[in-house]
Amino acid sequence: MQAADYQAFTDKLTEKLQANPRVLGLVLVGSTANQSHPPDEWSDHDFFVVTEHGVQDTFRTNFDWLPDHENIVLTVRETEHGLKILYASGHLLECAIFDLEEIKLAKVNDYSVAFDHGGVREQVEQIAVPNTAPALSPVTIQRDLGMVPCLLLVGAGRVKRGEIISGQVFIRNHALSHLLTLLAHHLPAKDKTSLDNLDPFRRFEQVFPEVGQEINAALSREPLAAALGLLDVYEAHLSEVEGYPAEAVKAVREVLASY
Repeated sequence: MQAADYQAFTDKLTEKLQANPRVLGLVLVGSTANQSHPPDEWSDHDFFVVTEHGVQDTFRTNFDWLPDHENIVLTVRETEHGLKILYASGHLLECAIFDLEEIKLAKVNDYSVAFDHGGVREQVEQIAVPNTAPALSPVTIQRDLGMVPCLLLVGAGRVKRGEIISGQVFIRNHALSHLLTLLAHHLPAKDKTSLDNLDPFRRFEQVFPEVGQEINAALSREPLAAALGLLDVYEAHLSEVEGYPAEAVKAVREVLASY
């Protein structure tokens, strides 16, 4: 979706909801909020609709409140409150419907309140997490340092057992999540504000392009080689961090190399 069309959809959505007496507010989130990073041609629309109590489920099952609702080809109830909605054009909405009490269950970093007919802004301010560079406690750092080699070992073992799908999840998701969190905290960068402190995978390679290339090169390999490649990245960039488990890394590397 091009920028003008994206904004036009946002404007139509705001206009339709603002005119609905059952709607208390609309909160744009993520790139739709256009705060730390603007939407681009690949962006979904992400937003919260806050309704009067008792009508939420009507909005989760009847979509005439959306612009161009006749062109919707798929709706998925992802969670109790959240939905994915797909248009014939390929444009995707990721939204959640709350009342004022339910919105306390959510968490956001970038957000913009499109309109507020009572109490919405106050509630969103209470659930907002400042979109700052990830800050890790010493306890969390030690946990993540230990989790990376352990999860790579588990993943590699499952691959060798023939559980390749499960093993790849451990290598390319679970271990990588801890690794990215550590790297985002410890690596120097001119500006870390575009990192997503709710999702360590988002925009990492934009802030750390060289290390991002190293990680993507590792991930492009078959599973066991990918595990070794991620261990290489881990050792190259984090071996000077206090508490780095050098003996454990050596042991895991020997096991992986023997597979």
